[in-house]
Amino acid sequence: MKLEQVKEKIRDIKDFPVKGIIFRDLTTAFKDADALATISEALKEKYAGLGVTKVVGIESRGFIAGAILARDLNAGFVPVRKPGKLPADTVSKSYAKEYGTDTIEIHRDAIEPDDVVVIHDDLLATGGTMAAAYDLIKSMGPKKVYISFIVELSDLNGRAAFADGVEVDSLIVY
Repeated sequence: MKLEQVKEKIRDIKDFPVKGIIFRDLTTAFKDADALATISEALKEKYAGLGVTKVVGIESRGFIAGAILARDLNAGFVPVRKPGKLPADTVSKSYAKEYGTDTIEIHRDAIEPDDVVVIHDDLLATGGTMAAAYDLIKSMGPKKVYISFIVELSDLNGRAAFADGVEVDSLIVY
């Protein structure tokens, strides 16, 4: 299967979560074994040979392909979660959303200075959550950080949330 065929498996839900929005539902691609395999292989090809030691997945859909990518790269997997979900000492980052603020957390000991990190989430829209995750991970001092998405909604200009030089990759762009 090719990535264009995976794109055809992604369901569009009109007016969700609010009127005027087209929600790109990746669960319909994840439930298809061939589509999931294509996504997994494409991510593995993109990051193989870069010395990745940790894949950070953003709650919750970033956990799906993020964990698979970590396994495929023989790297560790680290979750970034909403407040109160991680049991040990955490560091957090708050960020602005359309209607208020949100916060994400990671275990304080999750990233080390010699780590090469891929931060993964399923979809790039406005970029706020990933930009917060990127800032949080960078504050922990890893060697290198890459940003990975399966889908990017280019009309929302989410890449503008990142400084020049930040490596942002998406498999499928709308």
